[in-house]
Formats: sequence, C-alpha cells, structure tokens
Amino acid sequence: MTLVDDLTWRGLIQDSTDPAALAGALTGGSITFYVGFDPTAASLHVGHLMQVMTARRLQQAGHRPLLLVGGATGQIGDPRESSERSLNPPEVVQGWVERIRAQLSPFVTYEGDNAATLVNNLDWTGPTSVIEFLRDVGKHFPINKMLARDVVKNRLESGISFTEFAYQLLQSNDFYQLHVRHDCALQFGGSDQWGNITAGVDFVRRRGAGPVHAFVTPLVLKADGTKFGKTEGGAVWLDPEMTTPYAFYQFWINSDDRDVNNYLRYFSFKSREELEELEKATAERPQARLAQRALAHEITALVHGEEEASQAIAASQALFGRGSLEELSPSTLEAALSEAGMLTFRGELPSFTTLLKESGLVASANEARRTINEGGAYVNNERITDGDAVPAVSSLLHGKFLVLRRGKKSFAGVAYDG
Repeated sequence: MTLVDDLTWRGLIQDSTDPAALAGALTGGSITFYVGFDPTAASLHVGHLMQVMTARRLQQAGHRPLLLVGGATGQIGDPRESSERSLNPPEVVQGWVERIRAQLSPFVTYEGDNAATLVNNLDWTGPTSVIEFLRDVGKHFPINKMLARDVVKNRLESGISFTEFAYQLLQSNDFYQLHVRHDCALQFGGSDQWGNITAGVDFVRRRGAGPVHAFVTPLVLKADGTKFGKTEGGAVWLDPEMTTPYAFYQFWINSDDRDVNNYLRYFSFKSREELEELEKATAERPQARLAQRALAHEITALVHGEEEASQAIAASQALFGRGSLEELSPSTLEAALSEAGMLTFRGELPSFTTLLKESGLVASANEARRTINEGGAYVNNERITDGDAVPAVSSLLHGKFLVLRRGKKSFAGVAYDG
C-alpha cells in the first residue's frame, strides 16, 4: 500500500489541489512539507493531533517535515466564522511558541536525512515593512476572490476587520517563504483552512515558483454532535499540567463506540490489518472496549510516555478493585480522584458513614449504613464493615488519600490535610 493509499483508507485526505500530482509527489522520492500551528493558547490540544499525527506519518514515509509555529500569525489570529479573535501581547505569544515547540518534539525525529525542522513565521514576517508586504504580497491577491470565500461572505453583514480579512495573505506568504527557503512542496491542514491553503498554492504559482501541492484532513466530529476534544471541563490539552495524563487517558477510553474505529484510523499507527482485526474483535465483544483500550494506551504513551500510560491503566483498574492502589504514584492517584470528585478534610477524619454521604456516593446517612450492611462500601478496596468507625491515619495512601467506592463502578476521593 502506498502512502496515499494508506492516507485515503484512513480518511485523512478530504480534498487536495490535484490528487494525481499529489500521489506522484509523495511516491516519487522525499519531499519537504509543512504544517502550521498558531500559538493561541499555552498548549496544543487533542484537536491538533490530526495534523501532528499526519506529519508523523509523512516523515515515517521518508518526507521531511517543517513544523511551523506561528509567532507572527499567532499575534493576529486566524478568522472565525462569527467573531473576532482576541489578540494577545507579543511576549505572551512568544512564551506559547516555546511551549508548543517542546510539545511537538515527541512526534517527529530531528535526526537523519529527513530530519524535522521547527520554523517560526515571525522570522520573515517581522522584518517586513507594510509597504514591502503590500508590494510583494498584497498585489497578487484579487479582492473578488477573497470576498468569495465563505468565511468572509458570512461575515460581511455583521462586520469583519481588515486583520481577519487579510489573514490569508500572511499564511500564503508562509508557503512561499518556506518554498524559497526550504524547497517546501506541500502544505496540509484541517479542512477549515482549505481557502487559506489553496490561496497559498495560487500565490506560489503567481510568484513564478512551484509546482506545489496541498491537501486537507477532515474536521473530527463526535457522533453525538459535540465538538471533538471537548469535555465538561473544557479542552483536552497535551500539556500534562493542563490535562493530567490520567484525564487524557480517560478521554480516549471513554470514546463512543460509534467514533472509536474512526479515531483508530486517524490517530493509531497500527497497520490496516491490525486495525481491521481490532475492529472485528470489538464488534464481537463490545463490552470489553478493546478498541478504546488500544487507542487510549497508544496515544497516551506517545504523548506522555509509556510510564504515564502504564500508570493511567493501573489507576483505571485499581480504582475499581482490580489492582493495587499502593502502586499508584501520588500524582496519578490525585489526578484520578480529582476527576471523580475529592473531598478535603482537616483535623479529625469523620466516620465512614459521613464520608460516604459527604462524597456524594450516597444520598443520606441511612443509605450509607444500608450500603455498608449490604457489603457494598469499600475504602482503599477493603470492604467497610462498621459505618461508625473512623479511618486510621495509617490507612491513608501516600499519607494523604482515601479511595471510597460504592459497588463496582462508583468511587470518590478523600484528601486529608492534617
């Protein structure tokens, strides 16, 4: 199977400027490609993984990545369908640039004949004067074509700033600059960037350079209609300080059965044969959630490392009585309990009955006592037999935590703060 065949089977090519030319370029030897990430937050999130993983696939196939972090365009912000993007101070954007550069490192290799290169569009945009930009870039963009873009047409009545309107000039110039400086022949991005990307291809041609190619990946939507990468707590970030590895793992393990096969094709590096076998096994035993487990393990290990992935798996098992809580690191245990809901107590710890009620695992003290009498209440995976008893300080995990569980599936945490 060729690279283009694999990308097509995985559903990663929604549109391309010239499918035959793209296939020829990607099979005719190593080429240089670029994909861009604007630093509009302190971290990338899982919505960026489609582009990050696609870049990894292309490099593994022998092509050379240019990972562009938009120190210039990040200060401008790209167009939204209904509102202006908030502009951030240059020093804030620069800090985000450095953080995002570091986050991209695990996905590609910076060694070998097709070593990846990190580039920043502020390097060529920053020194350019307004007159130079209008003369060398602006004159190549017909206004009628810019006005015809959907994202612009939809905003004309409600209002659109020149900053938003002109964003595509900056992105198009990035493609031209990378073509001249690095012999870049391919750009790809999300389908919402199709207008900007094709404008860049046309700009390179108008400047007498090229040929160059482009394709876009589909936007990832969840089967229930909600936005991919969002949870009740907000975006799922790649930065472990913003989304813990445990919460990151849980995001994938909780994938809807209707979505998980697509996610595996998009994000997993297992072969087509392996994925088809996994899809078949999952269909035969959906309750085992084999696809979700394989997906969550692979992506968490890639983003956060195998040790954190193993800790997340161990936590998922131990919290429901299928493993040792003592073997969990303090950070993993705290992250897991915080996700479930955690009480904090100071001074003397209350009785188990009170803890079960205050944690929300039961609605009342009477229900807590009934649950205990029926043998359905646990602390640190040990059955509670006396509701009036108070947990011993020596039973605290890592000297701080208790894990309360009702039945097999409901748990909560207690943090003791002396």
